[in-house]
Amino acid sequence: MRLNIALTAATSGLAIGVAALATPAFAQSVGSVDFEKEIIVTGTRSGTQEVGGVSAPDTSKAKAVLTAENIQRQNPGQTILDTINQIPGVNFQNNDAYGSAGGTLSIRGFSSDRISLTFDGVPLNDSGNYAIYSNQQIDPELIEQVNVNLGTTDVDSPTASAVGGTVNLRSKKPDHDMGIMLSGSAGEFDFMRIFVKVETGDLTESGLRAFASASRATNDNPFNNYGKVAKQQYNAKIYQPLGGDDFFSLSGHYNQNRNNFFGSLPLRTDTTQSIANQTGRNAGPLSGNRFPITKLERFYTINAPCMIPDGVNGTAQAASNCGTEFDRRYNPSNTGNVRAQLRLTLADNLILNVEPSYQYVKANGGGTVTGEEGLRDINPAGGTANLAACRTTPTSATNNCVTGYIGGRPYFGRDINGDGDMLDSVTVLAPSQTQTHRIGVIAGLRYEMDESNTLRLTYTFDRARHRQTGEVGMVAYTGEPLDVFPVNAGLKDSTGAILQKRDRLSYAVLHQVSGEYRGQFMDDRLTVTAGVRAPFFRRDLNQNCFTTSAGGFLDCFGTNSALNSAYATLNPAVSGPQQRVFNFSKILPNVGFTYRVVDDLSVFANFSQGLSVPGTDSLYNAFYFAPGTAGTKPLPETTDNFDLGLRYRSGKIQASVSGYYNQFRNRLASAYDPVLDQNVYRNLGNVKKYGVDGYVAYQPADFLTLYAFGSVMKSEIRDNIVIGENTDGSPIYAPTAGKREAGAPKYSWGGTVRGKFGPMEIGLTAKRTGERYVYDTNEATFQGSFVPLGAKTSTGLTPSLSNAQSAATGQIYGATAAAYWLVNLDMRLSLEGLGLNDQTYLQLNVYNLTDSFYVGGFGGGLVQSNTFNRTTGVSSYGSPGFVQIGAPRTVSGTVVFKF
Repeated sequence: MRLNIALTAATSGLAIGVAALATPAFAQSVGSVDFEKEIIVTGTRSGTQEVGGVSAPDTSKAKAVLTAENIQRQNPGQTILDTINQIPGVNFQNNDAYGSAGGTLSIRGFSSDRISLTFDGVPLNDSGNYAIYSNQQIDPELIEQVNVNLGTTDVDSPTASAVGGTVNLRSKKPDHDMGIMLSGSAGEFDFMRIFVKVETGDLTESGLRAFASASRATNDNPFNNYGKVAKQQYNAKIYQPLGGDDFFSLSGHYNQNRNNFFGSLPLRTDTTQSIANQTGRNAGPLSGNRFPITKLERFYTINAPCMIPDGVNGTAQAASNCGTEFDRRYNPSNTGNVRAQLRLTLADNLILNVEPSYQYVKANGGGTVTGEEGLRDINPAGGTANLAACRTTPTSATNNCVTGYIGGRPYFGRDINGDGDMLDSVTVLAPSQTQTHRIGVIAGLRYEMDESNTLRLTYTFDRARHRQTGEVGMVAYTGEPLDVFPVNAGLKDSTGAILQKRDRLSYAVLHQVSGEYRGQFMDDRLTVTAGVRAPFFRRDLNQNCFTTSAGGFLDCFGTNSALNSAYATLNPAVSGPQQRVFNFSKILPNVGFTYRVVDDLSVFANFSQGLSVPGTDSLYNAFYFAPGTAGTKPLPETTDNFDLGLRYRSGKIQASVSGYYNQFRNRLASAYDPVLDQNVYRNLGNVKKYGVDGYVAYQPADFLTLYAFGSVMKSEIRDNIVIGENTDGSPIYAPTAGKREAGAPKYSWGGTVRGKFGPMEIGLTAKRTGERYVYDTNEATFQGSFVPLGAKTSTGLTPSLSNAQSAATGQIYGATAAAYWLVNLDMRLSLEGLGLNDQTYLQLNVYNLTDSFYVGGFGGGLVQSNTFNRTTGVSSYGSPGFVQIGAPRTVSGTVVFKF
């Protein structure tokens, strides 16, 4: 065992490069790391060239990498997805400056549910809807590097949704030297964070070593008077070298988040309730509020503290609104994984890699509902009896009043608030609960045919048991949940059944085989790669509730078989509990080359196909229709992605520019289906995406590094989308043909200046993010009425607005969210001058230095919600969507010691 009594920390410098940096392993699995490692070795003549930590070794794919030097310059505890915002083509809007409250990611205009996120080869996307949760990522102090595939994926990626690319995190190896790292941070909004890491150093002569770490962070949310964020995380890794490049590692990770939602407001800026009603409309999170107009309006107040009145025996109480606001909701999560990696040389030219993993997720999201102490009528004969009728006549020829979760409310049939009667409506907690057990393995063989030709074969397996429930819990008199996880002890009805708003069990299974060849020709000036992967996806879905609409609304009776039977008898047209299985597969090629034209200039190109399978959440909505009904099984999304670029590499300048074209087919979203006469999750057609990404790094002197990056993106939706139909069956459309997709910026550009002045280092990073359309129609947001494209009256005439409708119609927000700047400052001061080690330091971070006020994350929508009147041929505008406020200026400081 070695002990190094030293105070060390990450060194400075920007470290970003398209493909890789001085450390060569940049793909997510051991097999990909090993396979692509040799591209860097053989693709250079005298080692990897760098300029201020920026390197661009030849690879056929458009890749980008950040290393620990860059990652640890960001805010302490920052989510890695905010850090990669400086990569061309990547855009991320953070909900707060510290990274523990969520955010919105896109790559080349693809949303996060179309991007694969992996951690040491372990897939992190939600196994049901493929969502990415930015606040659950590993502590940045432990990330050796993050690499991003722009529009492509590696052939062994265990992903069901990667048409937009992949983000791969790679954790550090344990240090050779024994030591302890301590980091303490404090900042605005009562931010406090502690991070500690213990390194064992080499325990044996063979190099066996390990580390363990723990962190805890808390802060107030930046916008209202209530919300909190609390996060704790634990990590450990054991690493055993096996000789040469062979090794075995075993790692564990656990993360716990407890945070409130906040900062999500209606995207409208009109200051009155309507044109006719001049009552003021204030900034705030409620449906009757609006988005801020000024910086000061970003900060708002909700109904907290508050108190729920005591129940009164013999009196029917209405549900209290205390604790019901969006900002009172919790988004708790407990996530963890155990993962192993093995690289073993079987022969001089044959290498095996095996990477098994296990993951666990317990999380929920959602708020309160009104629960009823009474019963609900499930007999449609004679109409639905009200609560009073169910109390006096629960059973009759037209009444069958029962307990259950019906019509969006739980009916308990017993006293809930403790006042001794069954007359009350009570506020209860009813989030959507998810628990997932997920196992996977990547196993591959690499065969070196000779010095210039290499082949690898890989098998990938991924199986997620996805249990989705909706248990109900009580809230305290303050409106606070008694337990943020109602699944721990869900409330029961009078029959003893646990009431749930949903109850389903899913198995998402992947079997994938893949192969990849690499050959080098023309004195190693030309490198060719050719790969193919064949994924086979199975979705085994088990619905235990009654599906009452194509939008996925449910009536649930839990394990009460008698109630399930009675409901099915009285409502034969409603789709009952059932199982369905869906299978998807496709052969996906991935080919490319790099060619060194002259010593400092190379050209690269790549073609790849991507696949995104419909999520289980959306497939459940199709249970409303009989099995085999046309339109209820959407096709997977696919992409054909082409990249072509140039790289220039010298001792002073590193530069890269690449153009891409992406044909996006079978885009999936919820939209109207004219055959089913319902809004269902279906394919909406094709989209073309094309653009240019580039960067240049220049180091004129050792103390100064300059870096600039930029991206321009254009998308074009091919067709108008059907959103309804007239009385005669002819369609009405959203005018999307030729329009840009919503939510993606038209451009982004920026740069970094980093300088070293004695013991002080200063970095300034700025990024300009372009306008983002709110809707795929590229239209503004309105209140009032309009005539849709293709609309007719019931008599076949051309519709028009009445004078009153025209007078009540007006714009409430523009077509785009405005472009904005985000400027971040980091400063690091070495404390060597105080007699300490030169790597003990103080760090200052200022997020959003200029306090830019901007619209934060939103995904965009097909069209503004509306209601179509088939008689008049006129639609009424619905409410606008909710969007996040961009994180405000936030200052924090950190002190780091390493013993």
